[in-house]
Amino acid sequence: MNRFLTLLLAGAACFAAAPVMAQSKTLTISWWGFNGDKLDQYIVKPFQEKCGCELVFETGNNADRLNKIKIRDGAGVDVAYFTDAYSQIGIKEGVFQKVDRSKLPNLAGLYEIAKAPQGEYGPAYSIGRVGIIYDSAKVKTPITSWSDLWKEELKGQISLPGITTTAGPMMVMIAGGHAGVDAFADADAAFESIEALKPNVVKNFNTGSELVNLFSTGEISVAVAQDFTLAQIQAAVPTATWAELSDGAIATLNTINIPKNAANVELAHEFINFVLDPALQQTLAENGVDAPVATSVKLTPEQARQWTYGADVVASLKTVDYEKLNAAKDEWIDRWNEVFGM
Repeated sequence: MNRFLTLLLAGAACFAAAPVMAQSKTLTISWWGFNGDKLDQYIVKPFQEKCGCELVFETGNNADRLNKIKIRDGAGVDVAYFTDAYSQIGIKEGVFQKVDRSKLPNLAGLYEIAKAPQGEYGPAYSIGRVGIIYDSAKVKTPITSWSDLWKEELKGQISLPGITTTAGPMMVMIAGGHAGVDAFADADAAFESIEALKPNVVKNFNTGSELVNLFSTGEISVAVAQDFTLAQIQAAVPTATWAELSDGAIATLNTINIPKNAANVELAHEFINFVLDPALQQTLAENGVDAPVATSVKLTPEQARQWTYGADVVASLKTVDYEKLNAAKDEWIDRWNEVFGM
């Protein structure tokens, strides 16, 4: 009887434990989903093998994904990828938690700009810049500063990013700088400067493909744009070049955060640290996925051509106060549309 009871209890214990053993750790990631095959090869499969877990995804644009996290009060997602403008909105609205930097040892090997771009919240895992691209076959005098955009010789040759794009509001900051003011403190002077620039502007663009088309058809020879568009433009117009600006391009950062009610915080930290690993950063940069933020990454000139890369380049970048920018954006959109008749 005793032996029977022992076997019966052991069997019951096995059945009780079976559901727990069958459960595997799951990490839910909110990201854009671009470069799906490469992300699967270099990030998803290797991390799943490393952690013995499953990765599931919520994809979409910044605004839609952030709104979903807000509706769920920071639940349902463990790791969230956003541009710095949108992660700042999430921080302000309290949907992200501060990260535990003791669990992110790979932070030590990053450029300073990437370690804590928004205080105690998530780091940047990739870096870009907003600057000027021009066709050197048509613009004979090299463009070397933001103020060159206002030169009379560029009349009817420029395309600006639409005000609702990532780079659009930065154009108001640039115009303020041209006028000698801080656009956040003196928007009137900044928009007077934009009015003065208007004769040089052919149209505003809203997508990278639209910008490539404007260059390839010869409608424009100059544009304010993000650097990830350069390779596509050069494929269509080989004489297109990135302007080396004495007053600095503007940094754009892609950040990675943990929502406040994430179910798997420990695993989320492990994933973030994995993404910041110098060896992975090297691989992603070499294979055209993301620009590196790890200082140890070494690229050939050809590999580096499409990226914001190197200590000198990164050190020259201007940063953006997104708390101020997000607060000013609605007014700036209205005023911009008045200038350009939208």
